[in-house]
Amino acid sequence: MEFSAKVEEMCICVDCHWVDRCKTYHAVETQHGVDHLNATPDIQPKEPKIHINLNISNSDAEVEWDVRSCKSFLKDQGRWMKLCPGKEVPT
Repeated sequence: MEFSAKVEEMCICVDCHWVDRCKTYHAVETQHGVDHLNATPDIQPKEPKIHINLNISNSDAEVEWDVRSCKSFLKDQGRWMKLCPGKEVPT
């Protein structure tokens, strides 16, 4: 039996005003092994909810972290892209 599902939602952090100052996003960056927007974030967000997806294929395993909700979220459409012009938005 094969099961697959595509989750349409992605990390809300890319559109959050606080993305470059957020300690939770810093942890997500660490998990994904990417460069940090800020080495010393100073905001501890309120009640972030992280969706963790585990993809296993043959002998490979990949863990995907996405913040799906956060009480500190302040919409700033395209904030991550403004901070990192020319780079591909993380998915």
